[in-house]
Amino acid sequence: MNQVQTTVASEYSSEINKIPIEHRFNPYSDNGGTVLGIAGKDFAVLAGDTRQSEGYSIQSRYEKKIHNVGDNILMTANGFAADGVELIDQFKQQLKWYKFDNQNQKLKIGSAARYIQHLLYNKRFFPFYVHTLIAGLDDDGKGAIYSYDPVGSYEREQCRAGGAAASLIMPFLDNQVNFKNQMIPGTNENKTIEFLELDEVIKLVRDAFTSAGERHIYVGDGLEILIVTKEGVRTEYYPLKRD
Repeated sequence: MNQVQTTVASEYSSEINKIPIEHRFNPYSDNGGTVLGIAGKDFAVLAGDTRQSEGYSIQSRYEKKIHNVGDNILMTANGFAADGVELIDQFKQQLKWYKFDNQNQKLKIGSAARYIQHLLYNKRFFPFYVHTLIAGLDDDGKGAIYSYDPVGSYEREQCRAGGAAASLIMPFLDNQVNFKNQMIPGTNENKTIEFLELDEVIKLVRDAFTSAGERHIYVGDGLEILIVTKEGVRTEYYPLKRD
């Protein structure tokens, strides 16, 4: 922060004061968009809208937020677009070195989660301004979602939303995926958490983004869903509102 002195004259000509003027630079920007991940019994899903914006300006109507970074690992870093690109590029580069040093061995999702923690923690004094999620299959073939805070703390979850409309979508996921506040009909017992089928997850994701798009100006244009199974990764695309 640089300070310069300026002369300010009041209505009384005899009163002249010198006060500092602050010059500030914000290195971060929020480019909107929303992402979510849901783990299934034998699959995992990462989804995100395709709008990139800043303020009231739409910079792009199709900007990929979900990336297949290799070895059937899906990754998103949503928030400040430049930081997201940098984080994903760093991970891809290190994955190449890992495969070179380990005779092209496949990177496990748990190891990938741990390494991303190091990438984020190494930038803790000037953090990546993003919400990071990764998805894949664990050693037992079950879906795995890992979510992070900006400095690398992470946990494995069954579902997680991040980005502009996370506060709208996460309560919906808590109810429909984590079965919070749901009771077994005719009893006073809470429903137990169970994996949803893939077609149910796709419907939930589409409903979540359709609703968020109606309520949030930073969500829209298109919905891209990447699904990882033992057969590999496939992509589904659905249009959203464009206004």
